This record gives sequence, structure tokens and C-alpha cells, in this order.
Amino acid sequence: MDDLKSTVDMMISDDYKERFKAEYHQLVIRFGKLRAMLEKWDSGELSFTPTCNRGILNMQARIMADYITVLESRAQIEGIFLSDDSGNTTESANSLKAAFLKDSYN
Repeated sequence: MDDLKSTVDMMISDDYKERFKAEYHQLVIRFGKLRAMLEKWDSGELSFTPTCNRGILNMQARIMADYITVLESRAQIEGIFLSDDSGNTTESANSLKAAFLKDSYN
């Protein structure tokens, strides 16, 4: 899933597992966009000046990474398959989280 629009049908489903997957995919998409913005900030390529300080945005990204981990744990316990049709959503989320955590502690 590449954009929030692709999660709409899941988001309005009567099936809680579909709504859960929508929440997860939306979070991964938003986390990826925040991380991309932070990378542009670091490289001086950001096209605007953020009103929030970097510390708050770093905290938001860390919390989002933790939330992704919580949803992945719940999904495993509840038997919810999170991967998209290509089978790589969880792997992509793990790559995003690992890269963020590596960058934030260097």
C-alpha cells in the first residue's frame, strides 16, 4: 500500500481485522512520510521550515515506530495477516523502523 486512499475500503469495513489492517497500513505510510521529511531536513533539502522543533518530531517518529511494533505484535497474536498483495508491508515497516532508529542514535 502506497497511499492512504488505498486503505479506505478496509477502514470502513465491518470486519475489525480489516479496520486493524487499515490502521496499520496508514501508520506505516505516515511513518514513512515523516521519516522522509526528517531525512530531507537533515540533508538541507526540505522546502519549508517546520514550526515544530526537531526533538518533538523525533519523539513522534519514535512513538510511531513503537506503535507499529505493538500493532504487529497484536496482529500475530490475533492471527491478522498484515502484508499487502506483494507480501512485504511488515518487512517494509521493519526496514523503516530500523533505519530510523539507526539514524536517531548515530
